[in-house]
Amino acid sequence: MITARQSRAARALLGWTQETLADKARVSLTALKRLESESGLEVYETTRDQVRRALEAAGIVLLLTDKGEGVLLHHEQSRQR
Repeated sequence: MITARQSRAARALLGWTQETLADKARVSLTALKRLESESGLEVYETTRDQVRRALEAAGIVLLLTDKGEGVLLHHEQSRQR
């Protein structure tokens, strides 16, 4: 599952706007804004999945451990895009 912070951090690494990610994930801008909100708004799991897949296709690796969460930009994949 992708978190709001991971989505925002991944976009920053890629240099993408919310509009760009929404377009690539094929979700509405409103749905993406809900996902990236820290206010605990409900988000469909399909929306989270589509956003995660779009970011992973661009070279993002989502990290989640017992110590925290993060993102990594895999350079080999990102150069191919």
